[in-house]
Amino acid sequence: ALRLERQKLLVSERGPAFHVVLDEAALHRPYGGRGVMAAQLRHLITVSEQQNVTLQVMPFAFGGHAGESGAFTRLRFPESDLPDIVYLEQLTSALYLDKRDEVAQYERVLERLSADSLSPGDSRELLHGLLHED
Repeated sequence: ALRLERQKLLVSERGPAFHVVLDEAALHRPYGGRGVMAAQLRHLITVSEQQNVTLQVMPFAFGGHAGESGAFTRLRFPESDLPDIVYLEQLTSALYLDKRDEVAQYERVLERLSADSLSPGDSRELLHGLLHED
């Protein structure tokens, strides 16, 4: 329920800026059958068209990449006195990193991932291609 509420915020008129880099592997891993996967791909395409959303795909063809150590979320706040933090979700808990040097390392990885991934337009084309496979 919490994740669905967050999704509503993302596509609202004053939604926050959201930049995501997805590994292409996540788009090929079947979950819930063809219908569910098709609905997920359509949803990603729709959300990626939002002005506040930047969606990029790290293609298989790139090989090993800067984010191989696992998923993470960098959180930025509009208030200048609040520092960025990194959120790491784990199986039974979560970890929030707020030390400047640790956050800076994740920032560099995110910048590298963004530079090495497909552009938002090419990423959307890849999503359309996956949707029309079969």
